[in-house]
Amino acid sequence: MTHPQQIGENDTDAKELGPHSAPATHLAKSAPSESVSYAFLEPHAAGENEHPGQCASNAFLEPHSPSETERAGHYPYTRGIHSEMYRAKLWTMRQYTGFGTAEKTNRRLHYLLKQGQTGLSLAFDLPTQLGLDPNDPLAAGEVGKVGVSVCSLADMEILLKDIPLGEISASMTINAPAAIVLAMYCAVAEQRGIPLERLSGTVQNDMLKEYVARGTYIFPPEPSIRLAVDVIEHCVHALPRWNPISVSGYHLREAGATAAQEIAFTLAHGAAYVEAAVKRGIPVDIVAPRFTFFFAAGLRLLEEAAKLRAARRLWARLMKRRFAEAAPKALQLRVHAQTSGSALTAQQPENNAARVALQALGAVFGGVQSLHTNACDEALGLPTEQTARTALRTQQIIAYESGVAEVCDPLAGSVYVEALTDRLEAEAADHLQRIERLGGPLAALRSGYMRSQIHQAAYDAQLNIDRQQTVIVGLNRFTGGRSFPLKRFAADPDIAERQLSRLAQLRQNRDNGKTAALLHKLKQAAGSDQNLIPYITDCVKAYATIGEICGALKEIFGEYEEV
Repeated sequence: MTHPQQIGENDTDAKELGPHSAPATHLAKSAPSESVSYAFLEPHAAGENEHPGQCASNAFLEPHSPSETERAGHYPYTRGIHSEMYRAKLWTMRQYTGFGTAEKTNRRLHYLLKQGQTGLSLAFDLPTQLGLDPNDPLAAGEVGKVGVSVCSLADMEILLKDIPLGEISASMTINAPAAIVLAMYCAVAEQRGIPLERLSGTVQNDMLKEYVARGTYIFPPEPSIRLAVDVIEHCVHALPRWNPISVSGYHLREAGATAAQEIAFTLAHGAAYVEAAVKRGIPVDIVAPRFTFFFAAGLRLLEEAAKLRAARRLWARLMKRRFAEAAPKALQLRVHAQTSGSALTAQQPENNAARVALQALGAVFGGVQSLHTNACDEALGLPTEQTARTALRTQQIIAYESGVAEVCDPLAGSVYVEALTDRLEAEAADHLQRIERLGGPLAALRSGYMRSQIHQAAYDAQLNIDRQQTVIVGLNRFTGGRSFPLKRFAADPDIAERQLSRLAQLRQNRDNGKTAALLHKLKQAAGSDQNLIPYITDCVKAYATIGEICGALKEIFGEYEEV
């Protein structure tokens, strides 16, 4: 869930490897193989610490002074991917929005734009994410609940009504049906006469994390990765300002991963997608700059800032050694962050406003390119207009009143932050090596390695809360006093009925023979090695539903069943 950034060219050469780099003998000189190699990442050996400090994993830290060569906008990008960072351009304020029908979400989008939001971020309900139409028995009770219900181009037309698509970027949190939803978005633009070259935005399109942590998968991993690369390839040729993938660590972290695990598993997935695209024939200098990454912003402010610094540095090192001649843009980690929803409490929910402000500040200290701030009532339900506005205002206060945007990487040089950055990078590198030894991300997925690591970390974290070793204000300490009354979001109980009526009307009015013929062509193409986006686009324009399109693909690809 990120947006395109104007990234400046930054020259880099072997002299800039710096103290964090492996010996030059580890540099990759050959064309990429099928699997990602992390051999250049040396395992970390902890030593004695005369100046103790601890991160969330209780790892002691060695003091560190940043190299003079570590400048913002220069390899390895520890301090940021732009030389001026927020002094030249603030991060995009991109609030995640979607509920009920397309009409209701459209109204909320316009409201947020009037409040100063600078980018869109669309949330879809579970049936949409799982490729189900509202009348599917599995969709019962979920239509429009955690996002907007979009089952056809007709819904997308309403959702985007009067939104200036050629002027504002849009991020869409959609994965298994990403190709379908992107085709809908583009079809609306074409209806309005907006050239596809003007569209800017992102589809998440990251299936690997779905199998590890989130669970909104449809097809088995191999055809899912094929579809993801189809989207990437299509965007390279037809949508030059669109980011075709946002590799997500957020969901891994929310499932319980540590900061180091979030870095490692996310970068492993990102490298796998780069490899798949390069294998398809897309040059790394064309595909890698189109990748964005999505990280959580937790409450341990300094750790979160250090995590983002470490992730940028590790990605740059990984890409430079894997693709030795890659251009600077191919080495840069572009980041969207969202404040951690799992850190919010239903008890004394007004305290969440302070939590979100700290989380957002940590993300800004970490140099993100775009940010979503949760509303204080999201532990209770969807945000109201008032709490959504306050969440946006939190970003605006940080941007315009705090002064932190006047300095590139204001925490640089801190003994603690630099040491913590080093430690998180080293721990993440250890995890990357283990994934490599298992045979890469797909093999690690099948082995259960990442899931078991996340489950153990989540268990340990919850145990610490239960034992009050981790203090949660208002939950396990300082629980006295009455909460401020909060107006709760009122869900529309008739959403499902209205969506069912709209779906029936759609099928009555469209050319069903044409739709069926195009779905048949899609199935034939799915059985070949052709890029499926043109076939999916034809189906979308004929008002085939998301359930019908996914159903056609299921006949060829099958469905994934968790072992």
